[in-house]
Amino acid sequence: MPAQPEVYDEVAYVYDGTLEGLLSAIFAAYANHEDPSDVVREGVMQPRLAQRLARIETDVSHADRVRRGLCRACGHQAFGAVKKAALSAREDAGTAAYRFVRYAMDSQKKRDCARCRKRATCSGAQGRGPCPRQRGRALSDVTHPAVEPLFRIARAVDQECEHMRQFIRFEHLRSDEADVWFARCNPRDSVVPLVMGHFVERFSIQPFIIYDENHHLAGVFDGSTWYLVRTDDPATSLLELPGHAADEAAMQQAWKRFYRTVAVESRYNPELRRHFMPKRFWRNLTEMQEDPQALAVSARR
Repeated sequence: MPAQPEVYDEVAYVYDGTLEGLLSAIFAAYANHEDPSDVVREGVMQPRLAQRLARIETDVSHADRVRRGLCRACGHQAFGAVKKAALSAREDAGTAAYRFVRYAMDSQKKRDCARCRKRATCSGAQGRGPCPRQRGRALSDVTHPAVEPLFRIARAVDQECEHMRQFIRFEHLRSDEADVWFARCNPRDSVVPLVMGHFVERFSIQPFIIYDENHHLAGVFDGSTWYLVRTDDPATSLLELPGHAADEAAMQQAWKRFYRTVAVESRYNPELRRHFMPKRFWRNLTEMQEDPQALAVSARR
């Protein structure tokens, strides 16, 4: 008997893990008239039985069309949530973003303009464009099964950004050719692109580098503009950095002394500290380079 052809009940889209790749996969779903059951970045996809894999190539023009369409129909806040999902470490983040975009765009198409008092002057009336009154409402419907996963993922990424703003510690590096401030971090999500603006505002014209050890990504500010550099490329010489400035050791000791001095002995609570300062950040915190037990003893003196 001739071999029977394989029958696939589902299709899963695999993209390269970037925001542009995720938007390209969403574009491909519409262009191919398919509804993929999973939209997952490469490297973490584990196909189920009877599931076909489709590798989606990143197309910047397609990604930009999805971005402009989503912003026009649902607002910039909705696109911001999709952007945060693309930076999340969650394996289901791409699927959550795709399901949300489907729901948000469909909710615009199903609107009823018959009873709207502004339909005579509205450019979106009778399906000719997005409804201004419904823009942004899709993301606010957090109880909907297509919205709740994305809302939860975006909120987790926001929390990781806040951790980075609190727990990044810079070191002063200096040589004859360079004078730069450098910080290592190890966030769960790839949030360096989201926090660079915060530090650019505070450093003004001082060059600095934030290096994400987990995702091999560095945010570089040269004093006027900032950009991202992939550090997993062997040709990248980003980590060939100058040594510490002459006063760096003294400044680190002063910071550690300040940390011990402001400690309140009667309120020492290591469990509460681990709650607000997760232990996964400790290896890059200047004040935690000493043994935490030694810090506790110093705080009681």
